[in-house]
Amino acid sequence: MSEFEWTHLPDNLPVPTDDGACDHLAGAKLPSVLLTATTGDRVDLCRLPGCVVVFAYPRTDRPNEPPPVPDWDLIPGARGCTPQTCGFRDLHDEFQALHCRVYGLSTQTPDFQREMVARLHVSFPVLSDEKLELTRALRLPTFTVARRTLLKRLALVVENGRIKKVFYPAFPPDKSAATVLDWLNRGGLVERTKDMKGALGK
Repeated sequence: MSEFEWTHLPDNLPVPTDDGACDHLAGAKLPSVLLTATTGDRVDLCRLPGCVVVFAYPRTDRPNEPPPVPDWDLIPGARGCTPQTCGFRDLHDEFQALHCRVYGLSTQTPDFQREMVARLHVSFPVLSDEKLELTRALRLPTFTVARRTLLKRLALVVENGRIKKVFYPAFPPDKSAATVLDWLNRGGLVERTKDMKGALGK
């Protein structure tokens, strides 16, 4: 599949339904789990101060490589990982203007994620949960394809290590970033995080 095909969504994608798999997350404290980032750093999300947005996606694929299974597009919520990531990339400056960190999250390996970040010019870190440590600790929703455990698409807004807002299912994928940003702009969370300038660092 070409880069154009991965970055553009077909009109007839099946719409995922809310199966209740994230109902327990709002208000939950993040567990202490070290995840490898595409920057090479080890990141513990629960220790980050201020506002943090984490968007989870099943998997991205390289251009001209086939999807993991032939009927990938027929799985509700599967297709759209590259458009979702590009949406957060394109709005990253606006998240930064609100003093909010952005992280991608998938169960793919760091090497696979680094290739994607470089190819798509992604300016924020993507975290690897290839050992499913955070996934299991938070009981994040997953599905299995070709014997691989993949995260269902969602987005979390976290404040000082506690989940304040859950977007699930995140559909359509290419609007995920705009939806989160709109909520931040309309919510009281931003007013509190505007005082966190010094704490966020680089």
